[in-house]
Order: sequence, then C-alpha cells, then structure tokens
Amino acid sequence: MSLAGQRPSVDRFAVIPRTLVFLRRPGHLLLQRTPEARGAWGGQWNGVGGHIEAGEDPLSGARREVREETGLEVEALYLCGVVLVDTGTGRGIGLYVFAAELDENQEPNCAAEGETRWVPLDELKNLPLVEDLPVLLPKVLDWYPGRQPFCAAYSYGRSEQLQIRFGV
Repeated sequence: MSLAGQRPSVDRFAVIPRTLVFLRRPGHLLLQRTPEARGAWGGQWNGVGGHIEAGEDPLSGARREVREETGLEVEALYLCGVVLVDTGTGRGIGLYVFAAELDENQEPNCAAEGETRWVPLDELKNLPLVEDLPVLLPKVLDWYPGRQPFCAAYSYGRSEQLQIRFGV
C-alpha cells in the first residue's frame, strides 16, 4: 500500500493520538493529580496517559504511559472508548480510553507526572477533576470486557464550554 492511497491532505481534520487509562480495583480508581504549574489542568485529577509515539499502536502506548507514570506493568488493558476532540483549530485529539482491573497488591511506585493515588469511588465527587471526567467516568466505570467500546465527540462552544456527545 502506498501513502498516496491514504489520501493525506492538510485540508482534512487531523488528530494527535493520545491515551487515557483508568486503573480500577474494587471500590477505587487510580488517578493522577497534574502539578499546579502544568497549565489549564494544573491541580486537577485525571487518569494516567499521554501521547502515542510515532510508530506506536494505542495499546502499546497506553502500556508505556502506565509504566512511565506509575511504575506498574499492566498486561490486561482493554479499550473501553474512543473520543475525538475537536479543538476548533483543524487539529484535534484522538483519545483512546483504556481500563484495567488491578488487585489490592498493585501500588504505583513513581510520581514523575504528579501525585498518583487510589481514590475511593465515593470520593470522586469531592475532587477537582479534569472537566470531562464527571461525564466520562460513568461510561468507564460501567464498561466491562466484552462490551462494545463507547464513542464520543468533544467540541468547544463559543464561550469555550466543553460539549460532549456520545454515539449510540
């Protein structure tokens, strides 16, 4: 297959691929607090993740990000959702959302990207979460292996208000 068959064009919508991973254990979710100095999401809690490197597939990228940010080796990661983020710039974000079930013995052992801790599910509402998590987390927490991944499209309105639409 040639690149020409892919029909790349600067006029088309393009995405930057990223991963977002939610590690779960009974009654808890592993979240990471972004350092205060890290821009718009500084001080807020999110899943673990980051950019997918050139030549890397989403699953390998998710495993690498988990290893880099938590020190955990997680083999059984499952794709539970795909989110396309229209940033309004012609270049968006393609977000691959993964989930994994961990046991009680698995603890993060590094915090290069920020504080990482197991958060009880009933405390999530009390944390400053990244803006989409109150809507995204119920989808992630309801997902289980064998269930079809969810799909979503994010965009920003005139006042930069996040709008979230899930596919049906």
